[in-house]
Amino acid sequence: MLPGQALTTAMGILPHRNLQEAQKLALDLDIPFWPQLPRLRYREDMYAQFAEHFPGIIMDEEKEILRFSHDRFAQELDDYLQASVIPEYFALSEESSAVFNTFLTQDLSSYRLIHGQTVGPISFGLKICDEERKPMIYNDFVREILYDFLHHKITWQYNQLKRVHPNPFVWLDEPGLEMIFNSFSAYTSEVAQVEYGAFLSKLPGPKGVHLCGNPDWAFLLNADLDILSVDAFSWGHILVRYVDEVKEFLRRGKIISWGITPTLTSELSCETVESLTTRLLELWKFLNQHGIDDDLIFDRSWLAPSRCCLINGDGTLSINHSFTLLKEISRKLCLR
Repeated sequence: MLPGQALTTAMGILPHRNLQEAQKLALDLDIPFWPQLPRLRYREDMYAQFAEHFPGIIMDEEKEILRFSHDRFAQELDDYLQASVIPEYFALSEESSAVFNTFLTQDLSSYRLIHGQTVGPISFGLKICDEERKPMIYNDFVREILYDFLHHKITWQYNQLKRVHPNPFVWLDEPGLEMIFNSFSAYTSEVAQVEYGAFLSKLPGPKGVHLCGNPDWAFLLNADLDILSVDAFSWGHILVRYVDEVKEFLRRGKIISWGITPTLTSELSCETVESLTTRLLELWKFLNQHGIDDDLIFDRSWLAPSRCCLINGDGTLSINHSFTLLKEISRKLCLR
């Protein structure tokens, strides 16, 4: 069972341009990770980072655009299928991550867990559009290859992390997942539930999903997940209303990572350790009042910043402050 009790972690994306500062920030948490640094270069963007070798992808680095071509997909598919039996074909290249290999050289033995991350298949497939501006996930065969592709990407990354630590995991960053519950989406939540479940069942190690939006939480709480990372600062009041699903999720020994410290400067400037701790405990109190024991909640909880943020005018200051508050909240909860 994964350890809980307010361990601190975070999503992968950071606004830093300095590699050492970014890695130090990540290593200061209880569950460290290798940072994604899209401000350093476009290839570190979450979507671009994991698009390498996907058949049919066209990357315009100058305009910072990813597109999908059905003609190119058809031309490249046979080569992809032949290469897909080679694990290194799915490696995270130096051009795509300036930090990954450095992270692997760190002494990580003192940490109970470490994590990596990748873009989730639903977000990836909805974000990248074809010649007719349709998300490529709408094509049944392309979607099948997409799920296969990210399964291989995750497996390769997990195996690299496993070489340096006994307890790694790779979680999926799914900012676009809430879109499948929109009536305008041609990829329905009913289809996604079946396909996503099959995808998760093939992944190595603990299975985690992070999203900063507000989906139908039952979809994820009922999925085969070990970790659900939530922007609790913005959406915690809605998540906790799925009382039955949350109760069953926690009783199965799963982890909720409560994203409680905001990362936007405007939000962060209004908060303190005390106010954010109170905000989180109010969410837990609601669950207490509906039959979920406080000890169980604490035992199955991690803490994280609420979301990734690249738009603050102060560069990295707000993010650094958010991480500092996070560690202080964790200490405060552990002393209760």
